[in-house]
Amino acid sequence: MVKLADQTVIQSVSNRLKRPGGHWRERGFTLIELLVVMVVIAILLTIVTPRYFNSVDRAKETVLKQNLSILRDAIDKYFADTGKYPTDLHQLVEDRYIRAIPVDPITEENVWVEIPPPDPEMEGVFDVHTTSDRQALDGTFYEKW
Repeated sequence: MVKLADQTVIQSVSNRLKRPGGHWRERGFTLIELLVVMVVIAILLTIVTPRYFNSVDRAKETVLKQNLSILRDAIDKYFADTGKYPTDLHQLVEDRYIRAIPVDPITEENVWVEIPPPDPEMEGVFDVHTTSDRQALDGTFYEKW
């Protein structure tokens, strides 16, 4: 009796795996299942991608603010020590106020706009700005920072 019951269970399982034509059913994913998974992945990517690029832009803006602060601080220290402004940013490197001219993360170059002092009798670099004319995430322009 037990043997007959086991045989019935085995036949029942094997019948479920056979297709109506008598061929064994291949195991795997159907095309519909694969398409559904791809659609779900695409939806997730449309949500994540803008946030990723937004965070990259935010990080670049933070680095730009920091680099501008470092350069402006070095210019102020140079002026406090010498009583005049540096002739250019390379003067700050030569006199060891900074190790190197920092790279502008927006333009990815170490080129900066050098602003002369407001006093026409003085010469040198009073302030620095980025060369980028792009707009920041807060709506202002980088060149105005």
